[in-house]
Amino acid sequence: MAGAAQWLSHAWYTEAWWLWLLRPAEVLFRTLAAARRCCYRFGLCQTYKPPVPLVVVGNITVGGTGKTPVVIALVEALAALGLRAGVVSRGYGANARHFPHVLDEHSVLADCGDEPLLIYRRTGCPCVVSPDRVQAVRTLLSLFTVDIVLSDDGLQHYALDRDMEIALLDADVRLGNGFCLPAGPLREPPGRLDTVNYVLYRGGDDPDSGVQYDVDALVNVRTGDRVTPSPGRLGAQVTAVAGIGQPGQFFTALQTLGFTLRQRVFPDHHVFTAADFRGLEDQPIIMTEKDAVKCGDIAGSNAWYLSIRARLPLSVVTAVTQLAKH
Repeated sequence: MAGAAQWLSHAWYTEAWWLWLLRPAEVLFRTLAAARRCCYRFGLCQTYKPPVPLVVVGNITVGGTGKTPVVIALVEALAALGLRAGVVSRGYGANARHFPHVLDEHSVLADCGDEPLLIYRRTGCPCVVSPDRVQAVRTLLSLFTVDIVLSDDGLQHYALDRDMEIALLDADVRLGNGFCLPAGPLREPPGRLDTVNYVLYRGGDDPDSGVQYDVDALVNVRTGDRVTPSPGRLGAQVTAVAGIGQPGQFFTALQTLGFTLRQRVFPDHHVFTAADFRGLEDQPIIMTEKDAVKCGDIAGSNAWYLSIRARLPLSVVTAVTQLAKH
C-alpha cells in the first residue's frame, strides 16, 4: 500500500499522461467537495464558532507541506509576547482509548500521532487530539485558558468556524499537476487558495510568503545530546532517513551543511520499527524531528535528528498576534 501511494504521488508531481484517464473521477470529487463546502457556507450544515479566535494552518494538497513547524513557530512567537495558544489536531494515526485525547507527559505516539506529540514536546502548550475537531476545541477550552486556538491542519474541516486561514505549499512542487484527487494531489481546486488569508511556501525566498528554516543543532535521538550540525562532528557520510510527505528540502538542507547522503525514504507518518534501522549501524543516521519522536526506543545511539525552527513572514506573525489580543 505504501509503495502504491509513493508511486501515485510521483505520478502527480511528474504530470504522468495517464492521469488524464482519471479526470472523470476528479470531476465527481470536485463536485462533491464544492457541494459540501456550500452546505456549510449557506448554513445547511451546522458550524461551531469558538469564543476565542481560531486560526487554521492547513493545505489543499495531500502530503506534508510543513504545517507543524509553522504551528510551533506561532505558538513560540505568541508565548514570547505573553500570549497562550492551544492546539487542536486530528492526530493522524492516533488510536487512543477515548477521544478527545488531552496530551500530557505520559502521552505516547499511539495516543495522539506524531505531529501533536512533536508540538507538545517542543512547546508544552495545551494540545488536544480528536477526529472531530469541534469536539477537540470544546474540550481544550473547557480545560485550559488560552488566548487563541491553532488548528494543525483542518482547512477542509468546515464544521469548525475560523477567523483566519493559512495555507502551506511546498515551494518546489507547489500544486503538482493541478488536478484534484484521484487525478492529482489536490483536496480542493486551486481557486480555494484565493479565499484564504495567507498562502505560505515552505522553502520559499519571498519575505512576504516564504517560510525559511534555521538549523539549531543535531540532537541524539536516544540521549538528547546536542552537537553542531557539521561533517566535522559526525563525519561526512550519513544515512538520511525521512518519513515525511515531501523529503526533498530535508535532504537538500543536509547536503547544504556538507553531508554526503545515503537516502532512506519512507511514507509520510510511517510507523518505524527496529527492522527499519537494521543494517544502518555503520554510519550516523540523521532524521527529521517528526520522525524522531517515533524512534526513541528503537533507533541506535548513532541516530540524530535535525532540530530546526521555522522563520515566518512578519506580517503573518503580526496578524495572528493581533487576533490573540482580541
